[in-house]
Amino acid sequence: MHPTAPEKSTPSHLNGHSNGATSNGRGYSSDPKYDMNAPSTIRQRFLSAPSDLGVVLVGFSGGQCKEGVDAAPTALVGAGLLDQISDELGYKLHGDTKVHNFNEMRMVDDEPHRGMKNPRSVSAVTEKLAEQVYEQAKEGRMVLTLGGDHSIAIGTIAGTAKAIRERCNGREMAVIWVDAHADINTPETSDSGNVHGMPVAFLTGLATSDRKEMFGWLEDDQRISTRKLVYIGLRDVDRGEKKILRDHGIKAFSMHDIDRHGIGRVVEMALSHIGTDTPIHLSFDVDALDPMWAPSTGTPVRGGLTLREGDYIAECVHETGQLVAMDLVEVNPSLEVAGASETVRAGVSLVRCALGDTLL
Repeated sequence: MHPTAPEKSTPSHLNGHSNGATSNGRGYSSDPKYDMNAPSTIRQRFLSAPSDLGVVLVGFSGGQCKEGVDAAPTALVGAGLLDQISDELGYKLHGDTKVHNFNEMRMVDDEPHRGMKNPRSVSAVTEKLAEQVYEQAKEGRMVLTLGGDHSIAIGTIAGTAKAIRERCNGREMAVIWVDAHADINTPETSDSGNVHGMPVAFLTGLATSDRKEMFGWLEDDQRISTRKLVYIGLRDVDRGEKKILRDHGIKAFSMHDIDRHGIGRVVEMALSHIGTDTPIHLSFDVDALDPMWAPSTGTPVRGGLTLREGDYIAECVHETGQLVAMDLVEVNPSLEVAGASETVRAGVSLVRCALGDTLL
């Protein structure tokens, strides 16, 4: 029998839901108070400031070749996302109020290295992002990063992992990677050379570098374990990536698994694998959704999640009380004029669900 996330309607005295809880001295909260006026009624186990939200807005497209994904944070903010998080969900926002154009850090002479395109630029941006996310996460607040292509997760997850280890006595962090693609190519297995297909390899140490200017800045306390990595929604996985997943026993749920078991059972199995004692970083690529729901993205693949299934994943991860950070990436408003607003709305919905918005 696998543990499931608590029902949203469960009374607080039965499940310990809370928000605005206080720290117990171990870097996470233990106050069982139930407060309907707080952003979430779920007790946040690893956040000492659960009513606060660190915001990181990343305009960057250097991890892949299609321009326009750097405009996504502006589009999401323009759609009212931050206002909704503050005014409707009740979070106190910290960090970015304007989008940082990280494309300005791209170097003119950034020759390929080990097949990677723009390696120095992506490395410099992600190193800076790691510091920025760490500064927010170390305060005990959840961090929301709006990208940008998925290469930025090298920085966001590195920053969160370091802060969690410091705040929670060396505790490892889990990552739930919701995506059509595994993004676990090494530079040597990648056919395209696009670094947005490699972040998980660098974060797990399956890909390494001895050159600081090309991801050599990553330290052990910024990495994650393959044992605490779970994929949901895969359906376009390279041959080399399939071998990596199998060789390392990485828990991965493809769309075949979702078709077979249903999204509820898949999420239940994913959370069971992680366990109830582990902080979670949710990295959500909008291309996990079927193009019917999110057409304006750089690498759309048919046969994906419905918007409701995506929302359900975000809701259930929030309900664990273990969520400490979320990335939303790969919205590209410039690719599908007719579908851009639809894709942005989908992104807004996913974020709201991960932050505790409920249907009732």
